[in-house]
This record gives sequence, C-alpha cells and structure tokens, in this order.
Amino acid sequence: MNQTFELDSNPHTRLNILTGEWVLVSPHRTKRPWQGKVEDVTPDNRPEYDPKCYLCPGNGRADGDSNPDYTESFVFNNDFAALLEDTPAGDMNENDLLVANNQRGLCRVISFSPKHNLTLPEMSVEAITAVINVWQNEFNSLAENDWIKYIQIFENKGEIMGCSNPHPHGQIWSQGDIPLEIAKETERQKTYYAIHRRSLLADYLKLELKKNERVVFENDHFVVLVPFWAVWPYEIMIISKRHVNSIKLFSEAEKKSLAEAIKVLTTKYDNLFETSFPYSAGMHQTPVNNGYYPEWHWHMHFYPPLLRSATVKKFMVGYEMLANPQRDITPEFAANRLKEMSTIHYKISKTEG
Repeated sequence: MNQTFELDSNPHTRLNILTGEWVLVSPHRTKRPWQGKVEDVTPDNRPEYDPKCYLCPGNGRADGDSNPDYTESFVFNNDFAALLEDTPAGDMNENDLLVANNQRGLCRVISFSPKHNLTLPEMSVEAITAVINVWQNEFNSLAENDWIKYIQIFENKGEIMGCSNPHPHGQIWSQGDIPLEIAKETERQKTYYAIHRRSLLADYLKLELKKNERVVFENDHFVVLVPFWAVWPYEIMIISKRHVNSIKLFSEAEKKSLAEAIKVLTTKYDNLFETSFPYSAGMHQTPVNNGYYPEWHWHMHFYPPLLRSATVKKFMVGYEMLANPQRDITPEFAANRLKEMSTIHYKISKTEG
C-alpha cells in the first residue's frame, strides 16, 4: 500500500541553512510516556531588592567593588571573566596533534533592571528599549578595540540554563577570534550571497512570511518565528526585516520594535507553562575589524529547554551527542502553540482575574 510522506507524522531530517547541519525530526514519538527526570520548579517569589545579590543597586560584588544606586541598566566588567584582555600572545603545536592558541577578550555584564524580581517579559517596552540601547552602545564601544573580531551579546535565564544569579541580567563576550558558530553562519551566508546577491535570511524570511506556518509574531521591523530546522522544542529566531548586519545600524524605531518583539515572545514563553520560562538567547551579527561582510543579516536565537511542561525538559544526550540533533514535536506544532498564547503575562491575568 502506497503511503504519502508527511512532515507532521513521518520521521525526517531538516537542513539548517545557516550552519549546513541536519536535525532529525521524529513526530511519531510525541505520544511516548515520560518516566524520566522531572525538574523542580523554583518559586518565583523574589523580592524587589535582595541585600545579598551581587547585582542589586548599592550592593557589594564578589571582587570587592560596589554597585552604584543605578535606576536603569548597569554595565560592568565581569568579575570572573572567561576571557581576559591581558592574556599574553602565544600558541603551541606538536605534530599537528596538540594545538592551542592564546585567546584574548573582554567580558561585560549588563543588569537589565535595578529590580531584582523582574524578567524581560515583566518589563515595559520602554525599559527593554533601554536595554537594547545599552547593547548597541556596548557593541559600538567594544568594536573600537581593533583587536576584537567578534562581539557576542547573550542572556542565560533560569537555574536550568546554568544562570548563577536570578537578578535580570545578560552578558557580552568579545574576543580576538571568530567563534565556531559565527564562522559556520558566515560561510553559509557568504556562499548564498555570492550566488544570489541577496541575503540568505531575507529570502528565507520572505518564504516564511508567505507560508505563515511557523511565524509567531511580526511587527513593522522584526519577525518572530520557529525556524524550519529548530532543534530545541520551542526554539525561536527573531529576524530583522531590513537587511542590516549588526545592531549598530538599528534605528530608534527598529530598537523599539525589537523591544516589542522580545516582550511579546518572552511573555508567550512564560504563558506556555505558566512559569518563568528558561532559555539561552543571543544575537548573531557580523564580525568586526575584520573586513566587510555584506552577506551578514542580523538575527537573534532563543534556545529554551522545556519540552512538555515546566518540569520536563529536552535532553541533548545519546544520539544527539554522538550523531546529530533530534526533536519530537515539529516546529510547526511549536509555532502554533506559541502563536495561540496571550500577550498578557499570566501573572497579570491572574491578578486581574
């Protein structure tokens, strides 16, 4: 008996056009019972100010410095930076088998808000816009160091993602080399641009908007979507409608639109399982001080681990570690679930109810 291949029911692989890597999708496995690890849910009852928090205004930090009594975002050099500016030059190579190079860098921490008990979805669009202004200013400032070649802006949210401090904050790591994921995305975008003379993500975005199967939200300047090749259950990309290669080029209108997109997305995340939704998120953009990259198109990735509920997460083990990534729920299913979520935070809904 002949059967028709269907993406929503048959095992298949999907190509990540940004990296050239593949993900195995197994939609038929969504009905399997779960008897594995169930995570604890941390009560979200933090105070507005915590005298023991290293990031709250006026408090002392681990290195002995004290925070100012800041009222918006606050930026400082990471007290325990993974990269150091004064790393000496050097390398080693023994028979092309033991190879290492020095790595120099600058790491910054950004406290998004003076209030200890807030997260991005609970902040106003204006407050998130202020964070984006800091991102833009820090990008411009760090890029003035001609030895810096890439600037990674990111946020780890939640204990499950290894976040060591619940105060709303993100980080910026800048370094003297181009990291692996950026190198992969650069090569794929460069190859497409050389052939088509257009941005890879601009053409992808045009197709996604036409099909409207994975789009979660859009406004005048940005589209929030589950990528066709998503690995994490509720993975998201925010893509700028205008082909710009870095946050440096965002207009005031675009920064406000990005703030709206981030607030809508993170609110929908929280509403999905009525929990402070964990994720690792960060923007990908052009390298700096290393030539011109006309092919690069700014975008932001969100990688959340939760799968079925606030207590069941997706594990990347076994086949994922040894072969290639795999997922059960389809990106289309995830997009529909997120699209149907309210843009009013569940805490507000419960309070008003």
